[in-house]
Amino acid sequence: MLSLSSLHPRNLALTLCLMAAGALGASAQPAPPPAASAPDRKLIEDTVARAGDLPNLRSFIVSHNGTVLAEQAFRGPRPDRPTNIKSASKTIMSALVGIAIDRGILQGVDQPVASILAQSIPAEADPRVRQITIGHLLSMRAGLERTSGRNYGAWISSGNWVRDALARPFVDEPGGRMLYSTGSSHLLSAALTRASKRSTLELAREWLGGPLDIRIAPWTRDPQGIYLGGNEMALSPRALLRFGEMYRQGGVIDGKRVVSENWIRESWTPRTSSPFTGDSYGYGWFMREMRGHMAHYAWGFGGQMLYVIPSLGLTVVMTSDPTSPSREDNHIGQLHALVADGLVPALLPKPEHRTGSIAPTDPAPMP
Repeated sequence: MLSLSSLHPRNLALTLCLMAAGALGASAQPAPPPAASAPDRKLIEDTVARAGDLPNLRSFIVSHNGTVLAEQAFRGPRPDRPTNIKSASKTIMSALVGIAIDRGILQGVDQPVASILAQSIPAEADPRVRQITIGHLLSMRAGLERTSGRNYGAWISSGNWVRDALARPFVDEPGGRMLYSTGSSHLLSAALTRASKRSTLELAREWLGGPLDIRIAPWTRDPQGIYLGGNEMALSPRALLRFGEMYRQGGVIDGKRVVSENWIRESWTPRTSSPFTGDSYGYGWFMREMRGHMAHYAWGFGGQMLYVIPSLGLTVVMTSDPTSPSREDNHIGQLHALVADGLVPALLPKPEHRTGSIAPTDPAPMP
């Protein structure tokens, strides 16, 4: 496959490669293609070129019905090298929870997390902490004060991240509004660890790494040795694409069932909405409509993105500078626009097909 890393985006020749050629590391069995015309390769090429003009963007992969239409590394490592996917880790965590439920390790989304983490609940904790369920944590509706944003530093400086998260004051009732918090995701990692008596890393490697044929490296752990739930995981863009392709195909890849179809349906059911963007949120996935098609996406700080649009057979991965907030210069809005105004029109049937310049969408602050 031709290396594109040295090419200027304006001189980019669109890379076409089949998964059998190794673009994803292994051949997937694509789902039946949606009813749509052939991709508009010129519009896709123009979209990739525009992506190259975004100073914070590092990689861009576009896959349609299992065929990689474009793969570009702009200013960073190759697409097969691991990168910090930041809060897109929460989407990976959701998959692990779904698998644990299917295997009977967790009872279900209505299981109170206190039934697993009772020994970590401080004596002085609000009694409502015992009402928090696995589903509340997955959908960011625990009601507890956030540990993200300005509270993140103090939280990870504490001696026990699980106890600290559970001791936070309630700012809403369990099951209330969305309160985006990495502490909630970390409680899921702790619950997985205690219920299975295995580390989250071990589970991720066995349940996802093996079936997807991707490498999952160790990442940050808390002072008690529990792997951080919902942040700091390192996956290559190609590995993230494999994960997205598995979801696009209903939880199956290479003929192997990884995640149940029911869990994907539950994860993609809106449970709440972001107070910052208005986008819906399910179990670890954001959702927004793009030209009449529902886009399900994972979002990590700085612009670590995975988009899955099943109705178009589209899976897209973007990685960005992980040190720069994605709301700066409306970077996240520009990433959304690459998909909504560039890639989606390129896959629409010709009567719906509209070409033109890609205009940034409204700013979307990081939750």
